[in-house]
Amino acid sequence: MAGGEQRGAAGGAERVALKKEIGLVSACAIIIGNIIGSGIFISPKGVLEHTGSVGLALVIWVLGGGVAALGSLCYAELGVTIPKSGGDYSYVTEIFGGLAGFLLLWSAVLIMYPTSLAVIALTFSNYVLQPVFPNCIPPYNASRILSMVCLLLLTWVNSSSVRWATRIQDIFTAGKLLALALIIIVGFIQIFKGNYKELTPSNAFNFWMTPSVGHLALAFLQGSFAFSGWNFLNYVTEELVDPRRNLPRAIFISIPLVTFVYTFTNIAYFTAMSPQELLSSNAVAVTFGEKLLGYFSWVMPVSVALSTFGGINGYLFTSSRLCFSGAREGHLPSLLAMIHVKHCTPIPALLVCCLATLIIMLVGDTYTLINYVSFINYLCYGVTIIGLIVLRWKKPKIFRPIKVNLLVPITYLAFWAFLLIFSLYSEPVVCGVGLIIILTGVPVFFLGVYWRNKPKCVNRLIGKAAPRCLTALLGPLVVLRSAGICLTPDASALNQPGNHPREPDHRSQSQAAPGHKVPLASAVLLWPDSTCL
Repeated sequence: MAGGEQRGAAGGAERVALKKEIGLVSACAIIIGNIIGSGIFISPKGVLEHTGSVGLALVIWVLGGGVAALGSLCYAELGVTIPKSGGDYSYVTEIFGGLAGFLLLWSAVLIMYPTSLAVIALTFSNYVLQPVFPNCIPPYNASRILSMVCLLLLTWVNSSSVRWATRIQDIFTAGKLLALALIIIVGFIQIFKGNYKELTPSNAFNFWMTPSVGHLALAFLQGSFAFSGWNFLNYVTEELVDPRRNLPRAIFISIPLVTFVYTFTNIAYFTAMSPQELLSSNAVAVTFGEKLLGYFSWVMPVSVALSTFGGINGYLFTSSRLCFSGAREGHLPSLLAMIHVKHCTPIPALLVCCLATLIIMLVGDTYTLINYVSFINYLCYGVTIIGLIVLRWKKPKIFRPIKVNLLVPITYLAFWAFLLIFSLYSEPVVCGVGLIIILTGVPVFFLGVYWRNKPKCVNRLIGKAAPRCLTALLGPLVVLRSAGICLTPDASALNQPGNHPREPDHRSQSQAAPGHKVPLASAVLLWPDSTCL
């Protein structure tokens, strides 16, 4: 595999960059591991509740996989046409400009990924504690503390080694597929025994409520939470070995596999539970295990815990690369574009993702945020795929190793428009809050990014406040590495001094000052043409 250290164009300086360590297997593990997190254990209840029948719920799951497949085909074209880490953010910035890219980045960093991480971490802790508290809901504080310990542990792993992080992803993705395979196999055994009463056409489409179009839109939103993560490989394109080949291959392998697993997992659930039992269960997989596995029912909470543990790792790995890409484009502080000079990991970006998730856990009712996150997610997906069509019009002759038929993005956008319009109609408050969250980034963009020539008093104020914040942020690293840490900007993250936004340039890494160190408290004064702190 290609290493991350290369010789600069001038002066023979070593170029420190993110390493290309993600092969095809690890790429598939990232997609599958990010999609299969907590969603398949949370969303079945929401999908069934809004559809009003078993049969329509299963149709929603299959259609959800089909829509994810259409979106992933579009992202495959964008990923090999604009081979930059950062996914949606990088594509929207490249096609629509800085403001649109910043708003996507703002909503992702502020709410989308911290909330998703918090939901998965809390699901992990609830399932781990379930055997300890079999007859009641695990205590609030115990659940939060275990979630935080898990998050901090995986932040440390991701900070220490990309290889460790991808190996964890590979192992736990295999583990979660085995757990879901167990559910599916037991479900098939039930079917062979004749226990498929709820799956017969007469019962499956026996509606206990007549779903409106708005209800169907909300069911898709719930299902989309379970499928969210299908685009995450695009966040780490620069760390892929041969991305033009492995990115589309990983997508084509992973999305159909996940759709198959999700559909048959739901079929298995209905061989053991009636719709009423599923709706009344707070832990669907645990209820399934208790009804069918007897003494071995403990396998289910352990399996779900393993699944969500891998999901946390995958979300941390990819969301930190989004922060990294945002800083490299000048939309976030340049410190976040720095990587560890030895491990080649974006430690500051990982710490920001970890801190944001901890705050969401402490101050927010996390589960009420799922609908906001699903709405914002789909809004961002649609804008990105509109960008594919715009890019075809603006740059028709750009090299495209993959070029999908225009019917693919148009079909996706038709579904996208349906979902958003009826979501706005059915849940105006939820969608309105989601739009407000996005639009709060507009003044931040103009004050913090677009306004370049700030008065000296503003710069002085930032200069006094930021070192304290950054010292607090990097404090744990100083404790862990008492000998000192050394961070360097990625070679492609060379900004102009002053941390102003700029168009990406192509200066060589030889312009950096090798070995130049500054005190930790002065980190805010470390411009990206310095090397270590």
